[in-house]
Amino acid sequence: MADETVDAVVVGAGLAGLYMLHRLRELGLRSRVFEAGGDVGGTWYWNRYPGARCDVESVLYSYSFSPELEQEWDWTERYATQPEILRYVNHVADRFDLRKDITFSTRVTSMEYDEDDASWTVATDTGEVVRARFCIMATGCLSYPKYPEVPGRDRFEGESYHTSRWPHDGVDFTGRRVAVIGTGSSGVQSIPLIAEQAGDLTVFQRTPNFSYPAHNAALAPGVMDATKASYPALRDAARDSRAGIPLDLPEHSALEVDDEVRRATYEKRWGLGTLFGVTAAFTDLLLDRAANETAAEFVRAKIRDVVDDPDVADLLCPTDHPLGTKRPCLDTNYYATYNRPDVHLVDLRATPLVEITPKGLRTTECEYEFDTIVYATGFDAMTGALTHIDIRGVGGQSLEKKWEAGPRTYLGLAVAGFPNLFTITGPGSPSVLSNMILSIEQHVDWIARCLQYLDDHGLRSIEASEAAEDGWVEHVHQVGEFTLYPLANSWYMGANVEGKARVFMPYIGGLPAYRERCDDVAAHGYEGFEVETC
Repeated sequence: MADETVDAVVVGAGLAGLYMLHRLRELGLRSRVFEAGGDVGGTWYWNRYPGARCDVESVLYSYSFSPELEQEWDWTERYATQPEILRYVNHVADRFDLRKDITFSTRVTSMEYDEDDASWTVATDTGEVVRARFCIMATGCLSYPKYPEVPGRDRFEGESYHTSRWPHDGVDFTGRRVAVIGTGSSGVQSIPLIAEQAGDLTVFQRTPNFSYPAHNAALAPGVMDATKASYPALRDAARDSRAGIPLDLPEHSALEVDDEVRRATYEKRWGLGTLFGVTAAFTDLLLDRAANETAAEFVRAKIRDVVDDPDVADLLCPTDHPLGTKRPCLDTNYYATYNRPDVHLVDLRATPLVEITPKGLRTTECEYEFDTIVYATGFDAMTGALTHIDIRGVGGQSLEKKWEAGPRTYLGLAVAGFPNLFTITGPGSPSVLSNMILSIEQHVDWIARCLQYLDDHGLRSIEASEAAEDGWVEHVHQVGEFTLYPLANSWYMGANVEGKARVFMPYIGGLPAYRERCDDVAAHGYEGFEVETC
């Protein structure tokens, strides 16, 4: 027996969940939001590690749905820090009075679809049970933490932290012997700041990543005023760009220009300090291995220029994947940190991690002793937050079981066999290959219009058809295979999680083409969906 019946349940109160709640209210729908954290923020509530900041410029990483909101908020840095972004999210929650419909510190544990009355029964870890016509998953693409797949983590006698579950009052590393495991984005951002405080720091790296200098700085006086005056044009430019970040589009192949032009082009893009700057320098860097290698070697040369020890520099230079096929990082003084005498680098490919011990950790070569271990080991990306909820659709079908061989969705928005269930920035959508807020807004607006369509036409349920889902999954696969992305053992491919199917999960076709497809589906009466009348 449900404790309450509502029109919609939203899972997650990050940037996606908050905007979804706002749109549901505009539709007049009774809604509940469940959030595992103690307050709003999602990614920015949990990830409080030193150096955490966004890799999309602040003025672009912000909501566009409210012109008033745009005009009243002032960013202070080119790339905002976690505390500043969290202040922004809290401001949004306060401004639109969103908290009153959110239940915090509550994790959804199961969701079951009832075919007889076309509704979902949602159960939580606090024992609450809610029945809802619609369920909307705003669980985030990078939210379910992953730890090293070695034994002994619970035996460590010192302090240990995962970057995505950082203490809210911070961590004092002063004088401590610290291990950081992982050199993805959270490692690249946190290592320089931890090194400044720790007595001694050892970084354990399995796969080196390409990282570009962020060239971050405080926004100069007048920048926000000029931005506010040009927001409409800035938003249009972002929506018309492949990744939601306006860039000058290249016109030439990297292989059709001479060395001098190519080097000058890379230098210019390197100086931009943007996430996709270098990989967007030429038309074929993500399509042709030889072209990509010219850019990759340019970045490797930059690493060698900064790092004094040639052996350490070689370890930090990626050679096993094309540039851009694992998410690049933006950093401040990352490579220079390895010039410090109290910072050491261990290559886990040469000496794999075997176990966490009471005093530290052991590789195949030796045991290391530490006071503190930091796990910068990332996430079960894109699917983990969904498959770790027991979601059962028509006939009791389990979502986890359905996705065993890789996620299957229609447009990254819906799943065949799971009526009235929507996934914001789900697998099969541009999501992590784009400015996330732009993709969030596009999905939320599409879902809101879909719910309005159902009510306007007297329909009680909507479900992706198997044929439409099969077609979209095949399209996502074909477009991905046309690129170099599948050559990397990345979290895009699920390769960072032992036993996870190796499938390229996001859609690489670009935001404009994807948005046009979604709009066409809606314009043709939700083509590819099956609906049921009341």
